[in-house]
Amino acid sequence: MTERMAPGRPDEDSAALAELLGSVVRTLEPEPDVDSTLEHIVQAVAATVPGTENAGVTLLEGGSVRSVAPTSEVVAKLDRLQEDLSQGPCVDAVFEGTVYRTGNIGADTRWPEFAGAAAGLGIRSMLGIRLFTSSANLGALNLYSTEFDAFDEEAENISTLFAAHAAIALAGSRRQEQLRNALATRDTISMAKGILMERHRITDEQAFGLLVRTSQRSNRKLHDIAQWLVHEANTHGRTG
Repeated sequence: MTERMAPGRPDEDSAALAELLGSVVRTLEPEPDVDSTLEHIVQAVAATVPGTENAGVTLLEGGSVRSVAPTSEVVAKLDRLQEDLSQGPCVDAVFEGTVYRTGNIGADTRWPEFAGAAAGLGIRSMLGIRLFTSSANLGALNLYSTEFDAFDEEAENISTLFAAHAAIALAGSRRQEQLRNALATRDTISMAKGILMERHRITDEQAFGLLVRTSQRSNRKLHDIAQWLVHEANTHGRTG
């Protein structure tokens, strides 16, 4: 657990903050998968940002959002509720602005339906920070507290810096995952073409065309067709 900084002179505080952020950022190297990266980000935020009791991430995928790496069941419930209502500081941080902060969610009129539910679960303060890079909107980093006015300007500034570094780590993890998926898809399609070439004595181009036509007629993805064919060949043997 990261220790909170004791009050000191401004220059000492700045140096201590820079050192703290530097040490935390070094833990945000891209993991083998997106969810692992997000879990490390959330753990680091919960241990670092003043006032934070729980945290999570609202991840933007294909125009919709999903809750990832919540540190408690309450966070998971509130994240799902924001998704269902399309309302709340975390959703707004994704789609409307970059930072949304409230110190009394139950009395906040910006999110009337969500506010009552959050207060009913004991949440008083929330802070939503958009996760983005120059080329992508990735989602939002979400901080929760059962205390009123738990997040001040300092917490917001630290969270914003943190979110900038976290977004870079997340974007890197996504690129790695996309590359792995692309390579796996290519390999599966290559194996499927080989099976068709052997079975039907056709060329590479003809085998690929057969996969494409089957994909179009069945309204299924090309990779799914190839994966089925490879599985079928491995299970039943390559019989014509």
